[in-house]
Amino acid sequence: MAQFFQIHPENPQHRLIVQAVDIIRKGGLVVYPTDSAYALGCHIGDKDALERIRSLRKLDKNHNFTLMCRDLSELATYARVDNQVFRLLKNHTPGAYTFILEATAEVPRRLLHPKRKTIGLRVPDNAIALALLAELGEPLMTSSLLLPGEEYPMTDPYDIRDSLEHFVDLVIDGGYCGLEPTTVVDLTGDNPELVRQGKGDFSPFEAS
Repeated sequence: MAQFFQIHPENPQHRLIVQAVDIIRKGGLVVYPTDSAYALGCHIGDKDALERIRSLRKLDKNHNFTLMCRDLSELATYARVDNQVFRLLKNHTPGAYTFILEATAEVPRRLLHPKRKTIGLRVPDNAIALALLAELGEPLMTSSLLLPGEEYPMTDPYDIRDSLEHFVDLVIDGGYCGLEPTTVVDLTGDNPELVRQGKGDFSPFEAS
């Protein structure tokens, strides 16, 4: 049975953040708010929690998982970033973008795209997500809360609890945070490539 925390969207209660991170560190699967929609998150090194996400969302082996990072310097630890890409990232983080980048050796192999060795990375513009990441001290392995057969992610924390209380360990109610997923931008080639149009505006990347 999932726990249910109501956390203030602008001033997250530190006590609840600490409890949530403790659940993550112990292998828990959590639902938490971001700046684009609610998401599923687990510890970067937890294989069982990752498989629970795969099962819940019915994801195939080619799915690009995402590491939620607290800032640009943390992101650069897990991805190979040249000067041009760094400038792009600096101008668009935090924000509702997921960037596909070539992974470094810091990323567990099971998180990588099997053929391309890439990983999705992003820095959220959401106080609760950033508080979780600051307390955790490392990225959160994450995936959109988009269930099989659904066009949009789930948006109501109470509905999420009712639907997933036997599949996740914690649901964080951080209020309404939208239903559009992130805009996914592939930065592994010579020019930025739009993979998925979401909340973030892609037009600045077309001019870069």
